[in-house]
Amino acid sequence: MRITSLLLAIAATCVLTVSALAGEVTWTGCGITKKAFMSEIAKAYEAKTGTKIALSGGGATKGIRSAAAGTSDMGGTCRHWLFDATGNKHPAEKDAVLTQVAWDAIVVIVNPANPVDNISLADLKKIYDGEIVNWKDLGGPDKRIVLVTRQGKISGVGYMARLLIFNDANYEFKARSLKVKSTGPLEKKVEKTAMAMGLDGISSARKRNVKFLKLDGVAPTKENIAAGKYPLFRPLYIATNKNAPAEAKKVLDFILSDEGQAIISAQGTVNLAEGKALTSLWAAKKAQFGLK
Repeated sequence: MRITSLLLAIAATCVLTVSALAGEVTWTGCGITKKAFMSEIAKAYEAKTGTKIALSGGGATKGIRSAAAGTSDMGGTCRHWLFDATGNKHPAEKDAVLTQVAWDAIVVIVNPANPVDNISLADLKKIYDGEIVNWKDLGGPDKRIVLVTRQGKISGVGYMARLLIFNDANYEFKARSLKVKSTGPLEKKVEKTAMAMGLDGISSARKRNVKFLKLDGVAPTKENIAAGKYPLFRPLYIATNKNAPAEAKKVLDFILSDEGQAIISAQGTVNLAEGKALTSLWAAKKAQFGLK
């Protein structure tokens, strides 16, 4: 048993260091985090240091768990850790360290041709509960709402939307919907379907041909998100293993530096300084949600 444990420890160390030794840092994560800042960070870091950051997708859950397992040097995630009923981190995520580097927001996206501009949080809940099914109830045409949702409950958008809108990470959407595997297909469906609606992260959605609905009259602009006026804000994290390789730590330091934070802001994403008003607001939400 001791020999087996030793071999496993050696194997884990090799996984964590092999990419760094090769002059490359591997990053796995959600498309929202990638579009929010990571693609541009990778370009700038390679130009500055000569070290390539190899980016791959797979979602927020994969971002956390690949970093925790050491199969990737770093991860990107738009959700918090998962916890069980006793308050312990999910076994596949317990070895991941999450460092906040920016802010994002959950937005309601519709087709650009949709005449509806605003929705109340109360009506948004009713849509996902199946109580409102027609756009005419929102001031739009007499057409059925084509609701598009992500499969499962632990995606970055799915998990955080349930917390922020329903105060319950395990909330079961009752409405009939078209279910898709990831954010990309959801965005494409809304782009192509006149009466479609979905939830998305604004860092990804703003790069697609979709329209954002105001929420209780507040538009999800960068300024409104940063000030906490738009309610569905959430942190964006970089995930690293608790024994992350040195080069991964250097990348994280770069992201947190003035240069890295300026790159984040230039992408239209709220950086840490711009979102300083959100820190106390998020602390209150964490306490409300029972997050650590």
